[in-house]
Amino acid sequence: MSLPPWFTHDRFGMFIHWGLYALPARHEWVKNRERITDEDYDRYFRHFEPDLYDPRAWARAAKQAGMKYVVLTTKHHDGFCLWDSKLTDYTSVKTPIAKDLVAEFVEAVRAEGLRVGFYHSLIDWHHPDFVIDGLHPRRDDPPEEIERLNEGRDIARYRAYLHGQVEELLTHYGRIDYLFYDFSYKRGRHSEVFNAKGAEEWGSEELLALTRRLQPEIIVNDRLEIPGDLVTPEQYQPDKPMEVDGEPVVWEACQTLNGSWGYDRDNLNVKSVELLVRMLIDGVSKNGNMLLNVGPTGRGELDPVAVTTLEGIGDWMSRHARSIYGAGPSAHRAPVDARYTQRENRLYLHLFSWPFTHVHLPGLAGKVEYAQFLHDASEIHYREIEPSAMAQNTTLGGQPPGTLTLSLPVVRPDVAVPVVELFLREGA
Repeated sequence: MSLPPWFTHDRFGMFIHWGLYALPARHEWVKNRERITDEDYDRYFRHFEPDLYDPRAWARAAKQAGMKYVVLTTKHHDGFCLWDSKLTDYTSVKTPIAKDLVAEFVEAVRAEGLRVGFYHSLIDWHHPDFVIDGLHPRRDDPPEEIERLNEGRDIARYRAYLHGQVEELLTHYGRIDYLFYDFSYKRGRHSEVFNAKGAEEWGSEELLALTRRLQPEIIVNDRLEIPGDLVTPEQYQPDKPMEVDGEPVVWEACQTLNGSWGYDRDNLNVKSVELLVRMLIDGVSKNGNMLLNVGPTGRGELDPVAVTTLEGIGDWMSRHARSIYGAGPSAHRAPVDARYTQRENRLYLHLFSWPFTHVHLPGLAGKVEYAQFLHDASEIHYREIEPSAMAQNTTLGGQPPGTLTLSLPVVRPDVAVPVVELFLREGA
């Protein structure tokens, strides 16, 4: 299928990792990291009561930050389901909150005019037919104990359960715009673990066909171990537009505020607003999207750091969104410590470091008809300097042929990343 155009236009989405792991508040992989048994992990199930859950507040925060789509973890690797699944009792409906939390989420996101996305884990450490493997919380049990626990487990039964739950999610909540599957590990860095699982175990071809049959316009990522609609670099920034087998592909970097996806109370390694804005810009300049994660608390709120960060990003986006939405890479070469994005005849110069009074733009001489700061539409003067011009005192020396020089104020604008909007002449 051809990718719906909204995705590469909108560029910026919110990822939400939320589930039982918000209660221990020690990373969403806490069950794995601390080798917690089902019996011990059940205390979180018995005490899951997010009485402050307000998905309308989440959706408003996403919209105010300039995000256009929101992706929620319907089920993470621990197997806990945020919806009223008829295939298991391990759901939010059976906890003290006693609600279908996905239903409320979908309604809230749509009410803000945002697109709805689901994350769904292919892994399930709680299901009795999920074969214990080298990523399972019980992986370090004695081999004879693992063999005993795996006796009678049937991956085919688990596969039917996985497909059945996806069918529930894609038939009970209206149109779903995006499905983020996670993850396969028969290839890549986890491929050496015992009982590794991938496309065969998940029935990926059939699962993808089911997904597209139920939601023909849906976008699906690449983590079924078969090709999807986009690739998903995680917590790193690609150094150039991404390719697969030498061909350009649609991509989306999924990023966190602090390195953790779920609520991690004591993790203070928080990225600054400026850094996150730069990461967003950098991705768009390389033809990519950014899916930025928040991990709500066990009571269902966005924590104060997340709220402040989203507000800061939103402040920048409110004045600079047109350098992001509908924009992409430019054929022009940006100067050092800067990124270009381009939308039709408008070229956006994002200045990652602030130069002293001038910035030189290679190849743009004669191609610009007007220049202004994007945040306040104040004019910026520019000129060409003859290559033979001599530098003396406050007079600039010559620049290479074809260079356009902008004159900037000494004081940096008080925005996370200053942006110059260049209106290109026809054909430039």
